[in-house]
Amino acid sequence: MDLGGGLVCLRFETMKVVSALAAVRHLLDTGAVRPGDTLVDSSSGIYAYGLALACHRYGLRCHIVGSTTVDHTLRVQLAVLGARLDQMEPCPDLKLDQSRRVRRVEEVLRDNPGHHWMRQYHDDVHYLGYRAVADMVCAEVGGAPVTLVGGVGSGASTGALAGFLRERAPGTLLVGVQPFGSVTFGSEHVADPEIIIAGIGSSIPFGNVDHTRYDTVHWTGFRAALSGSVDLLRRHAVFAGLSSGAAYLAARWERRRTPDRTVVFVAADTGHRYVDSVFARHDEALPVDSLAPHDVPDASHLTLPWSRMEWGRAPTPLGAVYDDRG
Repeated sequence: MDLGGGLVCLRFETMKVVSALAAVRHLLDTGAVRPGDTLVDSSSGIYAYGLALACHRYGLRCHIVGSTTVDHTLRVQLAVLGARLDQMEPCPDLKLDQSRRVRRVEEVLRDNPGHHWMRQYHDDVHYLGYRAVADMVCAEVGGAPVTLVGGVGSGASTGALAGFLRERAPGTLLVGVQPFGSVTFGSEHVADPEIIIAGIGSSIPFGNVDHTRYDTVHWTGFRAALSGSVDLLRRHAVFAGLSSGAAYLAARWERRRTPDRTVVFVAADTGHRYVDSVFARHDEALPVDSLAPHDVPDASHLTLPWSRMEWGRAPTPLGAVYDDRG
């Protein structure tokens, strides 16, 4: 969706359907799973829906260990699709929520050794579905130099998209969006008093984030992201989630810095699950033109509500190294 002024919105209803469908198809094609098997994973929301859809399509069972943030609408959708949901009890700390989900997945696998763990946070198989999306982006923007902006999360969306885009356009830049409190790019020492934005950050190391693909990182607090989400709806009639608001805010800034580039930002889901927590609080939104990030030299200088750092395709920080030995 062309928003004008060199800003393009790559909009999904549920982004992780793309990665889940391709990952499950690959597992079936390679014989790693067979129809009737059970696939299990943890999710804060949109991956749960994507995996449930993929399992429904290919005749597999689905077991989701869901975050406390999984709402009634998603619970109903999962039930209709035949997925089993283990949802964590309400918890004000989403870091604790994530840790509890990991432990629950381990319990499920111990009790059901025949289940297949999808490992959405660690397995590069989730990159596969984004090649077709990258091809579409290239077709839409033509030969214009591209800066891609979006939430980091497990790395299987923006990281994969940038990798496939660079096969055609090596000059593609990648800007990752993170919440404060996430270990992935070293902001675990900065707490957001409102919330850690579920889905784009993590309290634990992820195995499939390729830090060397990222040129720049923006850390966006809840209030700044809320302002971005509200402005995106008011100005462009795009009703999208909180991570989309954060990406939109960062994309506007990057476009201002590099007016010769087309800036494409990822809107990963719709805004429906944020009606009460974000859009009902629209009167709290600040004018986005009044907001600017603090440019910081390293993660030790991060400051709420919005910070930006040139990552320079640096390697994984020590605290974000994933140890696959368990």
